[in-house]
Amino acid sequence: GPAKAPAPVPRFRRVDIALSCSYVGEDVRGLLRAFGSSSSEHPATLVLRGISVRDDGNLDDLTEYKGPQENPDSSSPIVFEASAQLVSIPHAESLLHADCDGEEVNCEISPYSSQQASKGPCRTSWFMATLQLSSGISITLVLRAPHCGSQEEEHDATLHPKLRIPMRKEGTVLTTVEFQSSSHNTSLHTHLGGSVTLDCHFALAPSSSLSSLEWRRQHQGSGRSLFRYQVGSTGPTVQPKVHVDVAELLGSGDASLSLQGVSVEDEGMYICLVSTPLHQAQHIIQLHVAEPPRVHVIPAVVSFERDVKTTLMCIIAGYYPLDVSVSWTQKTPEDDMEIPLSNAHLSSHRQSQDGTYSITSYLSISSDTARAPATYSCHVSHMTLAEPISVSAHLKVPEQTGSEGLVGSFIATILFIAVLFIALRRRAGKPKPEQLLRASE
Repeated sequence: GPAKAPAPVPRFRRVDIALSCSYVGEDVRGLLRAFGSSSSEHPATLVLRGISVRDDGNLDDLTEYKGPQENPDSSSPIVFEASAQLVSIPHAESLLHADCDGEEVNCEISPYSSQQASKGPCRTSWFMATLQLSSGISITLVLRAPHCGSQEEEHDATLHPKLRIPMRKEGTVLTTVEFQSSSHNTSLHTHLGGSVTLDCHFALAPSSSLSSLEWRRQHQGSGRSLFRYQVGSTGPTVQPKVHVDVAELLGSGDASLSLQGVSVEDEGMYICLVSTPLHQAQHIIQLHVAEPPRVHVIPAVVSFERDVKTTLMCIIAGYYPLDVSVSWTQKTPEDDMEIPLSNAHLSSHRQSQDGTYSITSYLSISSDTARAPATYSCHVSHMTLAEPISVSAHLKVPEQTGSEGLVGSFIATILFIAVLFIALRRRAGKPKPEQLLRASE
C-alpha cells in the first residue's frame, strides 16, 4: 500500500508567562503566618521569560510581558523576572492556559536561606517560588538573583526599595531558575492490594548537581524514611514494597516512588525531598487508601407463617475508611415509590486483619404488620461509591405448607368415602323390579 505520511512535528513557541503571587518576607514569615495573619504578605508578580510551549494555533494573541513603567516604591508589587534558559519549566502549558481552563494558581515567593549560598565576597540572593494548581500540580522553583555587597557596586546599582538588591531600570528583579522540582498531584486515592506511583521530578542547572533523594512517610504523628539515596554511596537504603529507579533518577531526574501491594498501613503523607549541595526542595503527596463495601442481605426470600417475626440482616463488609451509611426501604405493588423504614438497628463496627471494616444492619418484620408481596431493600453509601449499593429481600405471599395440605387431603378423602357409603346404602335399600312384581302377584 501507499506509504503513510509522517506525522506532523508539533510546533513550539517561546512565550512569557506572568503569574500573580504573594511575597512573604523572611523576617516575620514564620511568626505571623503561624497565627494565620496575612500582613506579612506583599503583592508580587512572577514572569517566566521565554518559556517553550506547544503552539496549538491559539497563541497569536499573546504578547511579550511589559514591566511597570514607573519606579517602584516600598508599597509597589515586586516583579520577579525569571529566565529559564538553564532549566526547563515543567507543566508550562498548564500554567499558560490556567485561566482559560478555569484553574486557580496559587503562587508564593519567599527568600531562601542557605548559609553556603551566602559565602564569598559577592553574595547571591536566592528565592523560592512555590506554584500550586487547583488540579493538583505542584512546582517549586529556586531563583538566583545577584547581590554584590561592595559599597562601590551598591552606589552604582539601583536597589529595589523593599528587597535591597539590584534591580533593572524597568523596576524588576532579574533572576534565573537554577533548580526546579514538580509533582503531578498532591493527593492520590488507591485500592487495597494495588500499585501506585507517587510522581516527583526535578531538573538542575549545569552548575549544580544532585546530592541526595529521600522519600518519607508521615501518618498520625509518626514518620519513617522509606527510601534514601546519597550520591556516591554504594546504593540506596530502601524499605520493602517501595522502589525508585536510580538510573532514571540520575539520568532524567525522575525521582518517582512506586509502591506495591498497597495496604491500609500505607496511607499517609509522603514527602519527596530532593537535595543539592546548596538547596532542598520537597513535594508532599497525600495517599488515601479506599475500598468499597460488599453488601449481602440474608435471607433473600421470606415466606411468612401466621404470628411469626423474621429478621433481615444486611451485612456490609470489606470497606475502608470507616464512615458508612445504611438505610432500609419497603415497596409493595400498590406503592408508587419506596417507603423509608426507621425500625432498623446497627451492630458495632468490626475491623478485620487487613484493616477493613464491617457492620451489620438488622430489620425485623412481622406477619401482623407486613404486607405481602413486598420488597425490602438495604441501601449502603460510602465514599468509594458513585451511588449507593442497593440489595433486596423479597417477602412472598403465604403458601399452604405440607402438613396443612395433608390434613386437607385427608379430610377430603373422608368426606368422599362417607358420601359414597351413604349413596351405596341407599341404593342397596331400594327393592328390585322382580321383587316388586312377585309382591304384586
